[in-house]
Amino acid sequence: MDFSYDARTEELRERLLTFMDEYVYPAEPVFAQQREEAVGDARWAAPPVVGELKAEAKRQGLWNLFLVNQHSLPGERGAGLTNLQYAPLAEITGRSLHLAPPALNCAAPDTGNMEVLNEFGSEQQRKAWLEPLLAGEIRSAFAMTEPDVASSDATNIETRIERDGDDYVINGRKWYISGAMNPDCRIFIVMGKSDPSAERHRQQSMILVPRDTPGVDVRRGMRVFGYDDGDHGGHAEVIFTDVRVPADNLVGEEGGGFAIAQARLGPGRIHHCMRLIGMAERAVELMCRRAAGRVAFGKPIAAQGVVQEWIAEARVEIEQLRLLVLKTAWLMDTVGNRGAHTEIQAIKIATPQKVGLILDRAVQVHGAGGVSQDFPLAEMWAAARTLRLADGPDEVHKRSLARRELKKYL
Repeated sequence: MDFSYDARTEELRERLLTFMDEYVYPAEPVFAQQREEAVGDARWAAPPVVGELKAEAKRQGLWNLFLVNQHSLPGERGAGLTNLQYAPLAEITGRSLHLAPPALNCAAPDTGNMEVLNEFGSEQQRKAWLEPLLAGEIRSAFAMTEPDVASSDATNIETRIERDGDDYVINGRKWYISGAMNPDCRIFIVMGKSDPSAERHRQQSMILVPRDTPGVDVRRGMRVFGYDDGDHGGHAEVIFTDVRVPADNLVGEEGGGFAIAQARLGPGRIHHCMRLIGMAERAVELMCRRAAGRVAFGKPIAAQGVVQEWIAEARVEIEQLRLLVLKTAWLMDTVGNRGAHTEIQAIKIATPQKVGLILDRAVQVHGAGGVSQDFPLAEMWAAARTLRLADGPDEVHKRSLARRELKKYL
């Protein structure tokens, strides 16, 4: 086995690490101040410093790195990396979650939406929506989760997408729709039922709904552990009432929504886990610095056995998680997402749990500072804990993984 990164990955890692040191980390206090000062609709938009970082990242060619082998795209729009090449780069961006991913145009939910449009969108859909997304000119949202059903089972979704002549009409209620509060969010990819009488996994379709379509009501921003996540565009409740769009807005074929969702969520899950490892590395760095610099009961906190145990365990857990994520990325490249299904579920179960524990211990080492706005740990913990629900809760992945294992013996 060769555990080294190839030459292209190393070169991009060095460039990205320099970008982080020279631009991203110095921008963090500016970002915090601009976010604090934002009022009205501006609090749902990315602070101005993000736009400055985007311009610099684009100038340096650190742009759309998530686009994996997108040979079908005309022109130079992405790095054309493999999942294995992108993994260590996404990890680096996770060290500054609010700034680095959007600066590189590698932030969710846009990444998944761009992949959907690239793989399943028509030429007209790509022209209208994929191109401005790739250019970082607009933002998007993915409307799947609903408050009135257990959305962990996507077949439960009740939003209706009904054909009416040359149009489709959408009615339903969604919530925790990431990015939908952002004034730059111009397009929704909406999942709903187009044929309730069809086979269970063929009842759903996906359709493009421009934000300014009559009947679209972005009702309110949802809080996540008390945070509104405004600078990422929030997580909105959205009501669709007799929303009429052309039939050409259907993504792929009618009844193909569930399959498209699965194709979208696989890469999304590994991207989240890649960034989580970067968050964990930042947490360990902060924990070590705090422990070495604080004295309690006559000696540095770093001298306490329990703190040393936490640091040692964190290092072991990060190395284990990274290897599993890299294996998953390699499998996705070599045998496809379906062939990597077990590993995708494994990292989705393990990474948020372990990183959440590392962050929890880093908070503990920081004392009151750990839960304050003066350190990034509390927000990082909230993000990690949320990822035990996003893209499928732990229990759903464990159920599926266990059933696959049991099949060998039943």
